[in-house]
Amino acid sequence: MRVRLQGIVLTLVALLVFGLGIPLARSIAAGVQQDLFLDRLTDTARFASLAQRPLLDNKPNLIEAVLRRYTEVYGVQVLVFDQDGKQVASSLGPDAARLDSHAERISGPAHEALAGRRSQSGGVLMPWDATPLVLAEPVLADGEVHGAVVTLSDTEAERADVLWWWLLLAAGGILAFTLALAVAIPVVRWILRPVQRLDDATGALVASVVSGRQAEPVGESSGPPELRQLGRSFDRMAESVSGALAAQRAFVADASHQLRNPLTALKIRLGNLEGHVDDEPAAADLEAARVDAGRLHQILDGLLSMARAEASGGELDPVVLDDVVAERVADWSVVGQARDVRLVVATDGGGTRVCMPPRGAETILDALLDNALKFTTAGTEIRVAVERDGDRARLSVRDHGPGLRPDELDRARDRFWRSPAHQNVPGSGLGLAIVSELVAHADGELELDLPEGGGLRITMTFPGRPAS
Repeated sequence: MRVRLQGIVLTLVALLVFGLGIPLARSIAAGVQQDLFLDRLTDTARFASLAQRPLLDNKPNLIEAVLRRYTEVYGVQVLVFDQDGKQVASSLGPDAARLDSHAERISGPAHEALAGRRSQSGGVLMPWDATPLVLAEPVLADGEVHGAVVTLSDTEAERADVLWWWLLLAAGGILAFTLALAVAIPVVRWILRPVQRLDDATGALVASVVSGRQAEPVGESSGPPELRQLGRSFDRMAESVSGALAAQRAFVADASHQLRNPLTALKIRLGNLEGHVDDEPAAADLEAARVDAGRLHQILDGLLSMARAEASGGELDPVVLDDVVAERVADWSVVGQARDVRLVVATDGGGTRVCMPPRGAETILDALLDNALKFTTAGTEIRVAVERDGDRARLSVRDHGPGLRPDELDRARDRFWRSPAHQNVPGSGLGLAIVSELVAHADGELELDLPEGGGLRITMTFPGRPAS
């Protein structure tokens, strides 16, 4: 946005400079050309008046001394023609042959003057146009044309003046453009600084939603009043959102924690009733109540874990994935043996390190291995792999269970979501949601796919850390 805004400002300044500079430069050239034309036209008319008597007396050589002196002083060649168009006098005298190269340029104005027409002002004088200025004036006596006087003027000095004026204008335009650039850059930065702070604050607010930390206020230190007011409004909104999220998380954590004790007491009371209920329907209801109490206890455990995962932002601890995987697989292998499921570990042995929330890696592996053991068929295996991919670390858990449908992969991370095909499997539907939260806190990416051979593979990619 800064580049675009600066580009707009500089484009407007450039249009202003060129819009004023080009007409002014053309006006200067036209003024110099007009002054030269009027000056030479006056001299040409004076020589036409002086040539009247010599032409009538047929003694044109009487005026050549005046013409030569004029050429010596001003460098302007003067030619005199009789009424038949024959050159009869010249300011160059015997050297008049030097004007042969301009004969064609002179003949046109001379014939116009012999026809009784005076020369008109030409176009704008350009520094690169070395064409001499040719003016012709008829020699009149009693209203009749008796000849013509033609002046041939070099325009080098005038063209140099125009060039210097143009260079001065160009320098002024460059100076104005530079000043505009020097003013535009700090002004644009001053305008956009609150916008940048708002953009940073938006990212910080998103991070605070994930990590549970309070977002830094935008403040109102600089910038236009409208943007400062927007910053204050954003701070109020961020404070309200952060407060609402904190209250929600606190409620979930407190409710989960406070319900555990009554629920534990209820489970104990239901257990104490075992053996004291003789009626078969009542005994069945008692068993159903115990199962429901167990499920409720499991849901509360999941909610508490979710609350801890959401509040685990902030400090990240470096962990060696190989060591954590080996430890958790060793613990879960007992459950796998009971269900005739082998847990296989595949690592690159490089001591892959990542930064995660405290106990985050253990929680992730516990949730994934628990889910995998629930759905994996007896006689198969669960494969846990750790590998490096450039500067990133990849952790994957693959089972050989029924898996999911392709359209269910995106929803599997939703809280309390259960596939319709797995409704009878014990669980709260919070396992992958907890994993997703912890992976997000570690700046990682979570991906679910259906590998060949069936089952489900869950892959997590984390920014890697040096091995030492």
